[in-house]
Amino acid sequence: MRRVKTGIPGMDEILHGGIPERNVVLLSGGPGTGKSIFCQQFLYKGAAEYDEPSILVALEEHPVQIRENMKQFGWDVRKLEEEGRFAIIDAFTYGIGSAAKRERYIVNDPNDERELIDVLKTAINDIDAKRIGIDSVTTLYINKPMLARRTVFLLKRVISGLGCTAIFTSQISVGERGFGGPGVEHAVDGIIRLDLDEIDGELKRSLIVWKMRGTSHSLKRHPFDITDEGIVVYPDKVLKIR
Repeated sequence: MRRVKTGIPGMDEILHGGIPERNVVLLSGGPGTGKSIFCQQFLYKGAAEYDEPSILVALEEHPVQIRENMKQFGWDVRKLEEEGRFAIIDAFTYGIGSAAKRERYIVNDPNDERELIDVLKTAINDIDAKRIGIDSVTTLYINKPMLARRTVFLLKRVISGLGCTAIFTSQISVGERGFGGPGVEHAVDGIIRLDLDEIDGELKRSLIVWKMRGTSHSLKRHPFDITDEGIVVYPDKVLKIR
C-alpha cells in the first residue's frame, strides 16, 4: 500500500511509514492543541515538498487570516496557489466582503452539502489535488449532531473516490473523552487525538493514534511541540498522564 508522508517530523515513525493513501483521518482535540497547525502543515508540505497538490476547506477562519498564520511558519501558500499547487476553499465568509470577492473558490452556504461537494470536486479537478484538509468538519454538523456520521461518510466517499488523502479536524471540549460527533469515529479510517494536559504545573502537548486502517502504528502517547517551523513529534518519548 502506498503511504502518504505527513511532512511532520516524527509523525511518520509513529505511523510506521505514513498515512495509507486515500485514508480519511479525524484529527481530534480541544482548544489550543494544534489541530489547525497539524492540518496546514500536512497540506503545505504535501504541495511544497512531495508534489501532491493540496486543498484546505476553511470553515472557521477567513482565508486571508489563514495565509497570514501559515506565513508565520514559513509556509507561503500564496506562491503555491499561483502555481496551481494549493487552493483554499472559502466556506467561512459566505462570499461577503471585498477580500472574499477575490477568492477563487467560495461556498456561499456551507450548510448546503451539495454546494460544498460541487466546489470541492471542481477544486480537486482544477489542481489535480492529492491532499484535502477540512478545518473543522465539526462546523458542518454542530447544529445537527445526529447527522455527524452521515456527513463524514458523504465527504469520505467523495474524497477517497477521487484518490485523495484527507485530514478532518474535529473539535472536542476540554476533558471530553470522545472524538467529536456521534459515530464519526466509525466513519473515518484513522483517528489521531491531540491533547493538552497540565502535568506538574505545566501544560504539555501530546498525541496518540487511536486507529489507522491499513497500517500498524504506535499505541503510545507521544509528546510534541509547536515550533517556529511547525509541529515536531517525538516518537522516542512517551508522555504519561496521571
